[in-house]
Amino acid sequence: MEYPQAIKNRLKRIEGQVRGILKMMEEGKECKDVVSQLSASRTAIDRATAQIVAQNLQKCVQEQQSMGEDSSEAVEEAIQLLVRSR
Repeated sequence: MEYPQAIKNRLKRIEGQVRGILKMMEEGKECKDVVSQLSASRTAIDRATAQIVAQNLQKCVQEQQSMGEDSSEAVEEAIQLLVRSR
């Protein structure tokens, strides 16, 4: 699968966010501030995961439908990927 640049850019922002969290920890910032940033990072990762799964699902369903195949298995697999990611 080829990943769009927008998703790669999103992950680069998350990477920067995690580096910022490490810096906060090294500087001895308050626990609630660090946890807040960790939560924001997790949310960003969850959104990136959902976007990747959704794009892949869309591609798989379109391919299967164009070949006259049932796409319900692909949908179930995508749901399981999302469930496992949490």
